[in-house]
Amino acid sequence: MTPVDRRELPGMEFDWLAADEAGHLAQMLSSGAGRVPEVALASEETLFALHLFLDELPVREALNVPEGSFHFQALLAQPQRRGLFVYDADAEGADSTGRTGEYVLIAAPVQPLTLEQVPEEFRGVIARIPGRFGGSEAVRVEGV
Repeated sequence: MTPVDRRELPGMEFDWLAADEAGHLAQMLSSGAGRVPEVALASEETLFALHLFLDELPVREALNVPEGSFHFQALLAQPQRRGLFVYDADAEGADSTGRTGEYVLIAAPVQPLTLEQVPEEFRGVIARIPGRFGGSEAVRVEGV
């Protein structure tokens, strides 16, 4: 397993996965500024394989982005069609290190994919986030 080098993340888009307290999954888009938990950096190979697994899931529902979303946000929201919540880092809320702990909801699935629906070998790179996805317009990622 090759860990992801955190020093390479600033300014680079890095997509990682999280599960909330209900086991619902979200794709988190760091936008080069978002905080990324250590567990999501544990293995490049496992994270890549997890993304392939998710990309190959059948489309479950129509795109569901909030009214007034930009076209670019609709492009980012494609994982929602396969059951993932999609959050994008709020780069405008960055602190003095250039990182932000807030991720803003881009799209919410009607039928959320759950942690139990992901093969066991991929679960080790999925971060656990307190609270529930979709309950508010943003979630915070702390301490990383």
